[in-house]
Amino acid sequence: MSPPTPRPGRALLVLTAALAALLCGLTPLPVAAADDGPADWTARPAGGRTDRDARPYVYLEGTPGTVLQDRLAVTNPGRDPLTVRLRGDGRAGGWIRFAEDAVTVPARTRAEVPLALTVPSDAVPGDASGEAVAVGGGEEIRVPVRVRIGGPTLAALTVEDVEISGGTIRYALVNRGNALLRPRLAVRADGVFGTLLDRPERPLPLELAPGRRVERTEAWPDAPALDAVTVRLRVTASGGARDEAEASAAYIPEAPAVGGGLLVLGGLAALASGAYRRRRIGHGSGTQSADARQPTTETRPSVKAGLPVKAEPSVKAGVKT
Repeated sequence: MSPPTPRPGRALLVLTAALAALLCGLTPLPVAAADDGPADWTARPAGGRTDRDARPYVYLEGTPGTVLQDRLAVTNPGRDPLTVRLRGDGRAGGWIRFAEDAVTVPARTRAEVPLALTVPSDAVPGDASGEAVAVGGGEEIRVPVRVRIGGPTLAALTVEDVEISGGTIRYALVNRGNALLRPRLAVRADGVFGTLLDRPERPLPLELAPGRRVERTEAWPDAPALDAVTVRLRVTASGGARDEAEASAAYIPEAPAVGGGLLVLGGLAALASGAYRRRRIGHGSGTQSADARQPTTETRPSVKAGLPVKAEPSVKAGVKT
């Protein structure tokens, strides 16, 4: 009787099972998506159903004292409810009040929250900006807000606090109106012997919002070493805004003791010369000194050369000689 023949099929099954186990260990298993919170929630101005027709910002128009209304849409595509807190930020954002400061949006739901923007009664006509801020799910979304305030515009600009210090001219510009201004500046400096600086009007690299004050400097690298100067600044802007201001300064070089003494002597000489001119001017005007009022021609009797002068006896009042 021959020995039993081994079954090749069993060994093959064992080998196939081992290979399958090895392949399973090498192949990554699918990982379930983590649900850390709402996915890709959005906040935007209401009105657009798709991204294509969505408004990029909230835009409102009104006059001072009016109440303007709009809506903010919050979309929650996640599987859990989303709580969002709402507030305004910036100048126009500070005028916003939401119907609810916090809103809970159910899963896969879009909620529209009404907002009211009150334009202050003292707001100046022009443009104002701000943001509507939504915070939730560990994220923050800011929606721009633009407001056009109607009413008459007034362009008013002043140049103030002009100072001269060495080779630098300091000044301040103030927008006194309610319109955005782009100032232009002209500078002129005159000394004792003529014009030292004459810069024609040119635009300045700044925009001046209503009520804003900006301090600036103007370089004067070739300022004089010895002179008395007056600097005049003229500023203009569109809408008829215009103003001028000036300041004076004396440039005196720093000198050693001997040079300083010479300067003092020169100053004294100038004072003496000025006093002499004033005296001459006074003589011509009839304001004479005591010495000048004395007669220049004496009324004594004439005396001939070589003849003695006969002395007259003195007579005292009331005494006969």
